[in-house]
Parts: sequence; structure tokens; C-alpha cells
Amino acid sequence: MKVREALPPAQEPAAALAAVTALRRLANQLELDAVTEAISEGWTWAQVGQALDISAQAAHKKFAAEVRARRGS
Repeated sequence: MKVREALPPAQEPAAALAAVTALRRLANQLELDAVTEAISEGWTWAQVGQALDISAQAAHKKFAAEVRARRGS
């Protein structure tokens, strides 16, 4: 996979910044999907936080509401 070659150069700021926005959205979606799956598999918020290099409290605050909504509980 040669993602780097597909990215616009910094010398094209409009295209580069649009790519940054798209990558952030993709990363956020992947992060939320992974956290939801981890919690569904029985991970603790401490484990999630450690995997993301944040505290358990920060992980819970950032993701708990959306994880609950996705799980329907």
C-alpha cells in the first residue's frame, strides 16, 4: 500500500488540508469502531485508555456515550 504517494504535497495547501481533514475523519471512525469492539469484547476503560495512551477516565469521557448508543444500552 503506497498511501504516501497518493497524498497531495504540502505545496498544494488546499488539497493537502482537505486530505488532512479526510484522514482525521477516517482515524476518528476507526478509533471509535475499535473502542466499541474492545468494550464489547470485555475490555476495561483502563485497557482502552492504555491502548490509546490516555487515562481510563479520558477514554470513558470521550467514548462511553457513543459506545452505549451503538450497543443500544
